[in-house]
Amino acid sequence: MFDDRTDAGDRLAAELEARDLTVDIVLGIPRGALPVARPVADALDADLDVVVARKMGAPQNPEVALGAVASDGSVWYNDDLIDRLHPSKEYLEEVRATEAENARKKADRYRESGGVPDRRGERVLLVDDGVATGATATACLRQVREAGADWVGLAVPVGSPRAVDALEREADAVIALQTPADFRAVGQFYRTFDQVSDEEALEYLDSEP
Repeated sequence: MFDDRTDAGDRLAAELEARDLTVDIVLGIPRGALPVARPVADALDADLDVVVARKMGAPQNPEVALGAVASDGSVWYNDDLIDRLHPSKEYLEEVRATEAENARKKADRYRESGGVPDRRGERVLLVDDGVATGATATACLRQVREAGADWVGLAVPVGSPRAVDALEREADAVIALQTPADFRAVGQFYRTFDQVSDEEALEYLDSEP
């Protein structure tokens, strides 16, 4: 159990330091990842930036992720769920295009230069506050791959065992402090798990070690 996202970030940072992990940049997935990613970036003496993706919700149930799409258009589909729900091709394309545009706008709000930075030759660590389905993390990992990173890792305080197993096929390394068998939701493992506003998240990006 973590007190809050900052506590989770401190504990994740300690684990990564113990592993002597070296990275060029840490990328947080807004908004909830930024309080976790800040202490990680500080501990690893790395810059902190963002990588953005949006879930593609199912018809009549937007909280159920048919997949996720990143701000550069990199996409991951939950094929098993799509086979069960049978959304139309038209719906899938519409939600993909809409959420790709939403992700792009969100990335532009967080990054003054806009667009997707060139990551060629870099060792990049993605950080989130936890993974449930892994949809958003997968789309973000694929975006960073497409941007040319030499090495891409993912670090989270907690994740579902199934999602972590799947993400290990997407990343060069996945570090999860906890993968509990009784995982139901990320917030289950935080005493305080309030929403993080855009304004608060931006403050973590602006802060210095």
